[in-house]
Amino acid sequence: MTSPPKNNRRISTGGKDQTRMRIERMEAEREERRRLMQERKVEREKEEKRNLAAGNPGDVDFIGLVKKWRDEHANDALSLVSNEEQPKICIAVRKRPISDKERKRKDHDSVTCYHPTVTVHNCKVKVDGITKYLDHSSFCFDYGIDEDQTTEDIYQHSTLPLVEFTCSGKGGRATVFAYGQTGSGKTYTMNGIEAMVAEDIFHLLSLGNGPNLDDTIVLVSFFEIYGGRIQDLLNKRQRLKVLEDGKGEVVVTGLREFEANDPQHLLEYIESAQKNRTTHATEANDTSSRSHAICQIVLRDKESQKLRGKLSLVDLAGSERGSDTKSHNKQRRTESSEINTSLLALKECIRALGGGSSKHVPYRASKLTLILKDCFTSSLARTTMIATVSPGASSADHTINTLRYADRIKEKKISEFRSQRKKALANNDEMKPRLRPGKNTQNTVDYLDVHHPSLHESDDEIYQSADESDAEEFADLHRTVQNLFEEEESLLNLHMSVIQENAELLTEEGKLLQGVQSDTVNDYNIDAYAHRLGSILDRKAYLISCLKDKLGAFRTQLQREEQLSKKVVSLPGY
Repeated sequence: MTSPPKNNRRISTGGKDQTRMRIERMEAEREERRRLMQERKVEREKEEKRNLAAGNPGDVDFIGLVKKWRDEHANDALSLVSNEEQPKICIAVRKRPISDKERKRKDHDSVTCYHPTVTVHNCKVKVDGITKYLDHSSFCFDYGIDEDQTTEDIYQHSTLPLVEFTCSGKGGRATVFAYGQTGSGKTYTMNGIEAMVAEDIFHLLSLGNGPNLDDTIVLVSFFEIYGGRIQDLLNKRQRLKVLEDGKGEVVVTGLREFEANDPQHLLEYIESAQKNRTTHATEANDTSSRSHAICQIVLRDKESQKLRGKLSLVDLAGSERGSDTKSHNKQRRTESSEINTSLLALKECIRALGGGSSKHVPYRASKLTLILKDCFTSSLARTTMIATVSPGASSADHTINTLRYADRIKEKKISEFRSQRKKALANNDEMKPRLRPGKNTQNTVDYLDVHHPSLHESDDEIYQSADESDAEEFADLHRTVQNLFEEEESLLNLHMSVIQENAELLTEEGKLLQGVQSDTVNDYNIDAYAHRLGSILDRKAYLISCLKDKLGAFRTQLQREEQLSKKVVSLPGY
């Protein structure tokens, strides 16, 4: 009898133990991750409250990345010391504080000014849609003024040397420009500078080192360039014309100059003119300056009227990208096109003044540069450009465009800045690095790694491709805008002439009708009445026909400008 086969299979619990242990370990790791996430969430909320209390709301991660970068580069800043010799072109950048409007939309500070560099921290997200990082763009200028400095600080370093140059009695032409995105603080900065200029001009003249108040008169004029038209802000916005005399000198016909006897008198003229300046609401600013405002202070000899010095304070209209004008009407688009055209011409003129690569000074490219011709062509010309930037992260693209504009004017190379820094560090007694309290100053970096890649390459190589591909579209738009302004001027002049002549004809008709209705009228008088009335009606029909033709030509230019504006706005980089 055979026994049943034995079951040799052995039951092992080792596999179940390993599986259970893995599950328990995964549960423990999951709980640890949840705990860490909760801690990070609580810490993030605390950090957000601290940022709100410090007046810097926004994305906590990006704010942390900016703070980390600033901690690492705190020892890169140099002391704010004026240059011993004022250059022909001085570029200063001013960063304004975060505004209440930016705080409400939780726009954090994304611009760092460590003199003489200005760095924009552009917030980016990697392709995974989660990882956040910063794209740093740094530029070097003569002066980098942060939000802790006042208007007096930027005036002392950038404008006061030009005031002294103007009052030296050598016939110098000094010009101060305020440039930047609309809402970045240009007008605020220029208003403060104008007040200090009024005080210092009379103070320097009272010293008697050069011209003095006994033999020198101070004259002020204030006008604006709006939409291709020039208007005198001190003379009821009277329309002015720009002409050239036989000697090639540019003359603004009809511009009134007023004599100022003291700083208060001069400042009253300036404030009165500022109230008449043209402003309109745009997408970027509710009260955007839509005109270039030019305040000219001229020093002349009392007897001979010879020019002893001229200072021009120019508050430029707010710059805008084409994408910011997409909802503008025709007038706003025309204004923006004219503003950008004049700003491009201004950049090339200033570059030519500094002995740049351009041999031709294109001062005829806009009325702004034409009026300031002597400031670009005179051997005794000095220029300061104050570029104002907004600190908000949403304005990073605008800020980079402003800094590139200013950088292209001066074309200050990175090698020049490195030599400047070496000289500054070698003389620690006069220029010590400015260290901010609580910052980590152990780590140092090579400045070559900090600066934007555009400074390592030739500027011409960077912009050449974009300029060549889109040049024809921009040029066509520029020509159309110029024709539009000419047609508008011609239409307005013709309309005014037609109104005046119609008024004269209407007066003559009244007299003609009164004469034919008298009791002593005869057949001869009736024939003369009919003949003259026919001539008057023919003249009226001719005037109406001319006005209709001119209006049709103006409408055609309007339609063409609208089509080209839409086409140019769609171009990349505009």
